[in-house]
Amino acid sequence: MALKIKSREECRWDAAALGEIMLRLDPGDGRIRTTRQFQVWEGGGEYNVVRGLRRCFGLRTTVVTAIVDNEVGRLLEDLMLQGGVDLSHVKWVPFDGIGRAARVGLNFTEKGYGIRGAVGCSDRAWSAASQIKPGDIDWKRLFVDEGVRWFHCGGIFAALSATTADTVIEALEAAHAAGTVISYDLNFRPSLWKSQGGVARAVEVNRRIASLVDVMIGNEEDFTAGLGFEVPGMDEHISKLDPANFRKMIGEVCKMYPNFQVVATTLRNAKTATLNDWGAIVWSEGEFHEAPLRENLEIYDRVGGGDSFASGLAYAFLAGKTAAEAVNYGATHGALAMTTPGDTTMASLKEVEAAMKGKGARVVR
Repeated sequence: MALKIKSREECRWDAAALGEIMLRLDPGDGRIRTTRQFQVWEGGGEYNVVRGLRRCFGLRTTVVTAIVDNEVGRLLEDLMLQGGVDLSHVKWVPFDGIGRAARVGLNFTEKGYGIRGAVGCSDRAWSAASQIKPGDIDWKRLFVDEGVRWFHCGGIFAALSATTADTVIEALEAAHAAGTVISYDLNFRPSLWKSQGGVARAVEVNRRIASLVDVMIGNEEDFTAGLGFEVPGMDEHISKLDPANFRKMIGEVCKMYPNFQVVATTLRNAKTATLNDWGAIVWSEGEFHEAPLRENLEIYDRVGGGDSFASGLAYAFLAGKTAAEAVNYGATHGALAMTTPGDTTMASLKEVEAAMKGKGARVVR
């Protein structure tokens, strides 16, 4: 079954996302535990996708989130304004003076180098976005009055609290009723589910969500831990780069969720923090399509590579391209995003398409 995407003419937004957006504090070439200064970026798994669709691919995007109204929240707003994503669906939450009631989430992230892997340390409890609950957002305004072609959400936002999980379901039901294509990145994070009921709760929530999803994104761990699939003969120690594992998994997944029209994953073998093999595979209309494997891809900052894969994939389908083309747009955009610092892309559509054609890394003058 091919994706049925609304036309640009009948929608204000090409894409919208629901999620938490944090301040990323980056120690540069240093380490979190020893640095004396940080560079500040904005980022969030769901937001990164629509930011990529706006900045790299030039589409009209908006984000649904909540931000506390203080100086730190306005710093986050200033960073987001540079990203170009519309902020008209941001819920501004009053500041209580000390951040006990609501705050901006912080994400301390160091890039890693060689045998030292990347490290992330989140400080996000009681963030304004984590307290969004059903009834807070006017979904009719977004999906019916304005119109959205593609809606993206993910397992990170769903894991933040009981109310965010329920809000995701409310949003997806509204998007589904309006005929909007829905993508969801499982993005299973054990640390986020730890206080929310663990793996069992993650499976329960994600299975409810999965029944509403058109485009499901995730790696093997996401499908096994996040959706609770156990495939005979698939060893957890098998390289994540083995496409046969993904094919085996999808056969089981699609039996349970016939509503899935596209299933996609990135394939990564992290030889070191700065040297990865990188690829991707997509299932659509009963067929698998693989992006050419990039062996020994040099990584500057791996955070956000999967989100940029998702935005490249979404762009291609929104532009009317085939699944075979979509997996290449996604994998190439993800690869380029990991050559620059921060969670979000700094690539252009021209650069993505040049890299897809195999253009080398000679100086562009």
